[in-house]
Amino acid sequence: MKKAILISACLLGLRCRYDGKSKPISPELISALNEKYSLIPVCPEIYGGLPTPRPSSERIGSEVRSSEGRDVTAEYLRGAEECLSLARICGADAAILKQKSPSCGTKLIYDGSFGRRLISGKGVTAELLLSEGLSLYDEDDILNLINLQE
Repeated sequence: MKKAILISACLLGLRCRYDGKSKPISPELISALNEKYSLIPVCPEIYGGLPTPRPSSERIGSEVRSSEGRDVTAEYLRGAEECLSLARICGADAAILKQKSPSCGTKLIYDGSFGRRLISGKGVTAELLLSEGLSLYDEDDILNLINLQE
């Protein structure tokens, strides 16, 4: 049986990003991942009740605010909890998440100024999954993840 791994749905080509688009990785990478893992698509923003498309959001400390100034922290926290629940149900102990996202960023996120400046940090979902012991990867880590020996 293949090991389950969460993956940001936008990386698989689902149009769930704030702008109604996706950021798919190559079909070859998807195929290689699918040979090794059971891919579980997740989108914390949608799980948290936000629509697609939606205003962009950025993390400011422990809060998440939309570009319109709306506090969307509760939706981001709800989506993170839903992803964690799904990981537990599926037995996933790792996630491949979309870098720079206020939900999924694993290393860098935007600084909250909406000026496209990146800072070291994690998105809300990434932070929760990591605190619960899941290993985190982003799209830049996929080649290494595919080549890991089991």
